Amino acid sequence: MASSTTTSLPTLDEEEASPPSSSEQQQQPSLNEPASASAFRAPSSLPLPHTPFVSEATRVKYSPLPWEDYFDEAKDILIPGSEKVFRIYTAGNDGPVVFCLHGGGYSGLSFALVAKQMKGKVRVVSMDMRGHGLSHTADDTDLSAETLCADVLEVISTMFGKDLPSIVLVGHSMGGAIAVHLAAKRVLSTLAGLVVVDVVEGTAIASLIHMQQFLSNRQSHFPTIEKAIEWSVKAGSLRNIQSARVSIPSTLTFHEQRKCYVWRTHLQDSEAYWKGWYEGLSELFLSCPVPKLLLLAGTDRLDRSLTIGQMQGKFQMLVVRSSGHAIQVS
Repeated sequence: MASSTTTSLPTLDEEEASPPSSSEQQQQPSLNEPASASAFRAPSSLPLPHTPFVSEATRVKYSPLPWEDYFDEAKDILIPGSEKVFRIYTAGNDGPVVFCLHGGGYSGLSFALVAKQMKGKVRVVSMDMRGHGLSHTADDTDLSAETLCADVLEVISTMFGKDLPSIVLVGHSMGGAIAVHLAAKRVLSTLAGLVVVDVVEGTAIASLIHMQQFLSNRQSHFPTIEKAIEWSVKAGSLRNIQSARVSIPSTLTFHEQRKCYVWRTHLQDSEAYWKGWYEGLSELFLSCPVPKLLLLAGTDRLDRSLTIGQMQGKFQMLVVRSSGHAIQVS
């Protein structure tokens, strides 16, 4: 496959640190349909038009990094019989597939550092979800849990057909909620494990009342990509500069009329789906019939159901302190 040269919310997926002041339910696809070679095409690149002058120090420190330094290949997965195209990044050739789902407002490249470390032992697939990164559908605003689960199933079916490998689902924040919903459906016969990164029902539901205000207060446009990367690091959205440099460009798009970069995903418009991501999540997580790992930034995020489940040994938990919400990029 051809490669291309491209790219808090306390639980809705921007980091919890405050920025500086200044559609329809889809039918689940069958996983027994053969993969089609026509489902793949050479991926397009993120347009990077001429940008205004930035200081050399800023340009060097916050310049974008190529995804090729972390992943082996980028592919655009065309879902047969539809207009849906999903960008995936892959790394590694052997072992089970670790299928990664990013948080709201991020992209598949938020798992770049993890992919580079893991690709010698497993195959990593990191997907740009609907309305994010370089994925495109007829309705990028439909971010319901059912739709996002169906998207993931269609990508897996199109990629592997009947020869499903052993799969471990890994999801961060919104992506963690979708991973839980999908695992709880028990439609992936080869699902071998579930890893959920820093999302629990109680904390997520409690934070929703503040989400719109948080989103309206964050910086919405940037003169250059470097400035967007700099803001993301200084505001605390991504604490790891290297991760920000490789992943932030894929979360932006160039606004022709305003001549600046803006966020690709309009999270404010997805409010109707927020509760659907998180309500009932703890019980769904506990019901998933596979080994489970919950990665948390702090024990304060553990709600009552998960506390009891953890004491009963129903899942393993690891607290990664001082990592921030996006643990996988720390």
